[in-house]
Amino acid sequence: MKIAPEIKRDISYESAGKFEETRFEKIHIEIFNTASEASILVAQEIAQLIASKRSQNKICVLGLATGSSPIKVYEELVRMHREENLSFSNVVTFNLDEYYALKKENHHSYHYFMHEHLFNHIDIKPENINIPDGIVPIDALKDYCIAYENEIKNAGGLDFQLLGIGRTGHVGFNEPGSHINSGTRIITLDHITKVDASSDFNGIENVPKRAITMGVSTILKSKRIVLMAWGQNKADIINRTTQGEISSEIPATFLQNHTNTTFVLDQSAASELTRFKTPWLVQDCNWTVELKCKAIVWLCLKTNRSILKLTDRDYNNNGMSDLLALEGSAYDLNITMFNVLQHTITGWPGGKPNKDDSKRPERANPAIKRIILFSPHPDDDVISMGGTFSKLIKQGHDIHVVYQTSGNIAVTDEEALKYAEVGKDFVGSDESKINFESVIDFLNNKSENQMDCLEVRRLKGLIRRRESHAAVRYIGLKESNIHFLDMPFYETGLIKKNPISIEDIAIVKAIIKKIKPHQVFAAGDLADPHGTHEVCLNAIFAAMAALKVQPFMNDCWLWLYRGAWHEWEIHEIDMAVPLSPEEVMLKRHAILYHQSQKDRVMFQGNDSREFWVRAEERNKHTAKLYDDLGLAEYEAIEAFKRFDY
Repeated sequence: MKIAPEIKRDISYESAGKFEETRFEKIHIEIFNTASEASILVAQEIAQLIASKRSQNKICVLGLATGSSPIKVYEELVRMHREENLSFSNVVTFNLDEYYALKKENHHSYHYFMHEHLFNHIDIKPENINIPDGIVPIDALKDYCIAYENEIKNAGGLDFQLLGIGRTGHVGFNEPGSHINSGTRIITLDHITKVDASSDFNGIENVPKRAITMGVSTILKSKRIVLMAWGQNKADIINRTTQGEISSEIPATFLQNHTNTTFVLDQSAASELTRFKTPWLVQDCNWTVELKCKAIVWLCLKTNRSILKLTDRDYNNNGMSDLLALEGSAYDLNITMFNVLQHTITGWPGGKPNKDDSKRPERANPAIKRIILFSPHPDDDVISMGGTFSKLIKQGHDIHVVYQTSGNIAVTDEEALKYAEVGKDFVGSDESKINFESVIDFLNNKSENQMDCLEVRRLKGLIRRRESHAAVRYIGLKESNIHFLDMPFYETGLIKKNPISIEDIAIVKAIIKKIKPHQVFAAGDLADPHGTHEVCLNAIFAAMAALKVQPFMNDCWLWLYRGAWHEWEIHEIDMAVPLSPEEVMLKRHAILYHQSQKDRVMFQGNDSREFWVRAEERNKHTAKLYDDLGLAEYEAIEAFKRFDY
């Protein structure tokens, strides 16, 4: 998760499936620890291409993508322009797509996106920028799209095409059903694509229904293609695209026919590839305890058997004969791995006092621990570990909840207006710290692309803050143990956040130093749609690394929970905390105190369920998996992974 200080490896083309471990893959793939590391390499390749073309006195024709995937590439290109004199004066760009019909000035348009992230910060000639025009009259669209294709041809074709990928397998906006011979055209967006874009537009009803996109044929004519994908959300479609059959139902599979394409992935996006998901099927393995656990969980689910019922034949028939030979017999292996999983389960997440802790995930001492529960948004604490939170309080630990951001952008204008009207009726603008009259006037007259004023942001932040107070008060936490950091990176008033700063890290460092915790719980889920969790976690990593020399840090353990999007895989879990039916209900009620996030979740990602439903079903699913493996049956389980910082 940390950015490497120096990147020496270049991305170069190799045949897909060249080695045994990649034999299922039909496209060349490069995998990196982080999206940041990978993005730097992609930016370097683009920069080298631009410089090479300049040395030949030629223009460099780039096909560019939008969305979250290329943002860090553009940031690095801007940095190289400012600090390394990378010039774009010989660059001509063609963007993949644009929503129809959005004006260029609209903050959601790709025209605005490209200028905000790249063009406004480099020396590219304005006349060399080509982005589909989202407001071309419908009766002129056919001729316009043909002209766009001709512009690409007249420029000599695309030297380099940068791509992302949608969950439907679309590249550009070539949705399922797109033909391999398709050119630039208008297309109707798939429902899943609109769901994924809904958080940017504050609701699926506001997402444009159509878009103009380069066609599959146009993309495939590019001399070089790099497709980037980050995060667990993209893992399934990456697997289907690179290991499945070519099909118009997954347009990205047409890239299998391209002779110079590389997929650049982070580890999460690559996690469903055979060489990572089930490596024992393609290569000899170094059988660590975690890999044994992963393989045996997979085998149990595949054979529909519990751990202690697995036989020698089960192992031999499913690619694990070498593991069986290493361990001697299924009987011994089964018992060993059953005990490994059994020892992750505890009803004492802070450690059980005065008990042998050699087979427990947490230490017995000190019996009463100082604990920090970091929550990126004001509801991640109860959504992700509300039951464990409650147990820690009941078991007498000194637990402090630390909300890292205000969460104000997740409050709808309608919700803020309702509170402002109640505030105005109750106290009047003269006595209030917030001028409710001005807030009401602003919200009633807010334009489509207007950023919230400071008063509105303060009100929205207060709404989240008071909901958090109510939720943890319900659980039983005392008011003095509630802390709001209001980290500066978040306070832009926009969906786009600032990069993490020294000030952000210093704020996190100060609260850790003040409390001197024995345990830190933090969000290890990096799948939130706008990256807040990742920034918050990196701030914690940086702060804890800086404090490592402090004596109290020798006794501080870091536990990562998952947020509203994904759970840890069973083999990744180091501590499983069972919840009773009563504790499940308590957690549900605590989540429901966050009324502004109920019914209409603004940034829900690709899951339309409310947060409390997701959390509850996820916790019950984890409990069922433990039950299916032959362990104890529980109502629900919250899961944690220990991180060695």
